[in-house]
Amino acid sequence: QVQVVESGGGLVQAGGSLRLSCAASGSIFVINAMGWYRQAPGKQRELVAAITSGGSTNYVDSVKGRFTISRDNAKNTVYLQMTSLKPEDTAVYYCNAQGRTSFGYKFDYWGQGTQVTVSS
Repeated sequence: QVQVVESGGGLVQAGGSLRLSCAASGSIFVINAMGWYRQAPGKQRELVAAITSGGSTNYVDSVKGRFTISRDNAKNTVYLQMTSLKPEDTAVYYCNAQGRTSFGYKFDYWGQGTQVTVSS
């Protein structure tokens, strides 16, 4: 079993910054990719940023230049540094981890989500 736990959400004024953290734990052999998604009320969940075990990253266009995803492979942890936040960044942010367990099975787990609210 694998657990994925996010932290770091909160309320911030427009132009401010927040840092989200996500730690995966359990019977993990390797994590191939971790990513941050978000879902605003009435909208579909969208990929915000993702990073592979080798450090390759990709971002949705709306956050490029403002958000940075990073990863600590030794800790099975991924971070999302968010700067110059805008009200339209308000959403529940979810962490996703994909990899293989110690038993050789593929896994694809989600965290419970953390609320990010940006006030204007």
